[in-house]
Amino acid sequence: MFESIGWLEILVLVVAALFILGPERLPEAASWLARNLRKLRDYATGARQQLKSEMGSDFEEFRKPIEDLRDLRNNLNPRQAVRSFFEDDEPGYRSNGNGSYTPPAVDPTPPPSSAPQRPLSYGERPPFDPDAT
Repeated sequence: MFESIGWLEILVLVVAALFILGPERLPEAASWLARNLRKLRDYATGARQQLKSEMGSDFEEFRKPIEDLRDLRNNLNPRQAVRSFFEDDEPGYRSNGNGSYTPPAVDPTPPPSSAPQRPLSYGERPPFDPDAT
């Protein structure tokens, strides 16, 4: 429910509530908020159960496109897009499963080239490729 809110933001909200409401009314406001969130969750669960019972097997067919949209939304998340890019079957960095990545294996042999490779002499300008810039 609160995936986009971090602990620092929650702490700032609690401190702001403490200053606004005061220490004597803060516990009362917190219990009111928890009670109403619980009611809202119960209403949503009841509505979902009622919809599922009324629609029967059509509910699963209706639920599939919604899950596809949720997956699409998650893939459009920049963090998830980068993670899925690195976890593809293409050569590149691989996830170790613990949040770190392993670089791809590097072939020690240089690529074949038509021109012989030689070091530049002093004052010699490197070759210029206008298509590469």
